[in-house]
Amino acid sequence: MEFTLADLPADRVPAVVALCGRALDLPEDAAEAESVVTALWPRAAADRTVLAVGAYAGDELIGVLIGSVSAAEERLGHVDLLAVAPQRRRRGVGRALVAEAERRLADLGAAELLLAGNPPYYAWPGIDVRYTPAVCLALALGYRQDRTAWNMTADLSYDGSPALRTTEPAEARLAGQGVSVRRAEPADLPALAAFARSTFGGAWDGELAGSVGRADAGCHLAERDGEILGFAAWGSSRPSWFGPMGTAPAAAGSGIGGVLLRRCLRDQHEAGIGAAQIGWVGPVPFYSGSAGARIERVFFLYRRPL
Repeated sequence: MEFTLADLPADRVPAVVALCGRALDLPEDAAEAESVVTALWPRAAADRTVLAVGAYAGDELIGVLIGSVSAAEERLGHVDLLAVAPQRRRRGVGRALVAEAERRLADLGAAELLLAGNPPYYAWPGIDVRYTPAVCLALALGYRQDRTAWNMTADLSYDGSPALRTTEPAEARLAGQGVSVRRAEPADLPALAAFARSTFGGAWDGELAGSVGRADAGCHLAERDGEILGFAAWGSSRPSWFGPMGTAPAAAGSGIGGVLLRRCLRDQHEAGIGAAQIGWVGPVPFYSGSAGARIERVFFLYRRPL
């Protein structure tokens, strides 16, 4: 099959969304194709170098790759999204798109390419193991798996779900200790970002910027005497995904985390989301106990020197 590769201009976003709606095999991913593409391409491009390449058979868009340079470490390039139309697979399209990304990102100074999420804009931690053809492609191209990540799922589909337990008694107890819990507003973002950077590092300040004050997203915080003690956010890149969240070490064990978590999950439930993905999970027992969440999605993360 003959096809050509070309840069995708910004006005092709709707076409890429339509392709991903057909090409993402997992229904939960296909349903959020617009949010995924928007986060990884136009939104991310405001903060980092983004590469968007399409594969065409004649005038038909049959494949797409979105890649980026890490904002934290410019020697790292990322493949953020790779999708090929189902009827055009196993004909070299995905291989050609990855090769083009390798060449282009190397020209931009990347010394290594990761098939892994590039926070704060990411749709997956890595390759979901159920996308088996993508795993096979990574191995065939010489990529090395260096990490495994997983999500937990919180069931929001019924009012009696453990994820939707009331937080009122816990909030009353916290109030007796001088701790207030409330929804974060845009004016809180500078203090939240500073707290996230100083306490946890990483890219959580960027993810908070994607959650506070945006439609299909939100954030809650806990504070005492104006000092932030913790936060929890959802919807930064995808409406159904929860995170990040963090509690100040001095407030560990206070119950703040469980309150903030369930307040966010309640928001997602009220937005019509039936299951929340707790992405790139660390403390499995906490999410299991606080929201009845279970480990479900598993991701392989790959890398290769360029």
